[in-house]
Amino acid sequence: MRFEVSKVLDAIEARLSTDPALVRAVVDLSEIVRYADLDGGRPASSVRLGLVVDALSRYLAEENVPVYVISPRGLLSDTDLTSNERMVIRRWADDGKVEVVPVLDDRVFEVAELLGLPVLTRTRGEQFRGRRQWIDEPGRLLAAIAGEGGTPVLVSRVGRGDPARQPERSPMGERLLTRVWSCPESNCTSFGTGADADSPFADMRTFTSPVAQPPPAVRAGAPACPRHGTKLKDAGPRPAVEVLSVRIDGVVRQRFVVSTEAPVVVGRAPEGGKGVMLGQWLTEDARKWISRGHVQFTLRTDGTLLAQDVSTNGTGIRPGGSPDDDDRLTLNRNESRPLAANDVVELYAGVNVGRSKLWATGGVVQPQSVMGEAPTMALRKFER
Repeated sequence: MRFEVSKVLDAIEARLSTDPALVRAVVDLSEIVRYADLDGGRPASSVRLGLVVDALSRYLAEENVPVYVISPRGLLSDTDLTSNERMVIRRWADDGKVEVVPVLDDRVFEVAELLGLPVLTRTRGEQFRGRRQWIDEPGRLLAAIAGEGGTPVLVSRVGRGDPARQPERSPMGERLLTRVWSCPESNCTSFGTGADADSPFADMRTFTSPVAQPPPAVRAGAPACPRHGTKLKDAGPRPAVEVLSVRIDGVVRQRFVVSTEAPVVVGRAPEGGKGVMLGQWLTEDARKWISRGHVQFTLRTDGTLLAQDVSTNGTGIRPGGSPDDDDRLTLNRNESRPLAANDVVELYAGVNVGRSKLWATGGVVQPQSVMGEAPTMALRKFER
């Protein structure tokens, strides 16, 4: 049973991110773990985060939806969680996958405002309404409840229906995310420059790249580290990014970021485990056609997005997303082409890559669940 729980937590970990370009919602982990009505289990369980992540995937009709998870530090010592769960949350925090803050206050709502995201919560946020008037907008607060058959669903906490339009980042968020920030604490996973060289675990700690840095907290009008409370230093401009989506047979399977710092290779199974791997979603014929590394995306400093064929069989470009085969262009080995805003790259029939804004819905009603390995029976202790 413990092994099954660990596998669920590993699956959930793959959906955790603090990357402003990728995350789709913000949650307070200390609230989510206590949704006992979702599974009828013990008072607190981190596995419930998986139930809420799945509900978000169904709400957005998209696979592999990342969430921005924030936790108060006190949760790391909450004995309602198992020792393994507390250890895993600490590891997530040390790896920069979740944000741990000394006191939660309105950090969840601050991140939602800075990034233009919904908050997954059952509260109405009355105490923050004076600072965050947008919480009264329909669809900005989404509550996870047990739906038909007990499957969790998201419903609007305030008002009814979805937002009239996709929320946008606040002006402050736009300004903060154009810069790279540095925390005086050298071992800060979010805003640090590297692990403490004197630490015996220096080579084990991971750090968030400048491209994927989370938004700073704003204290007295100045950017501050949400974890350490220290004032952040401006370390220069943040590399520009472009968010792309992989769409296979009408289903958005994954989003990824291309930055001016590094190109990204998409293919069946890019070498070295780097890049975007499509193999798990491909038919047998598509796997035979698509190369391990098939197409490389590069973002220039002038904002131009390039697609370069690095395959054996060539890469198609559909200008403006045209479905007409007469409009389709072919890139041969090492050929590249700038991509216009609505251009779609075709690796094989039905296997496409384009800017994420092209596809408003992922096209899938029942995305793959992170709860596939979840225990279905209570843990029992047997006497030897």
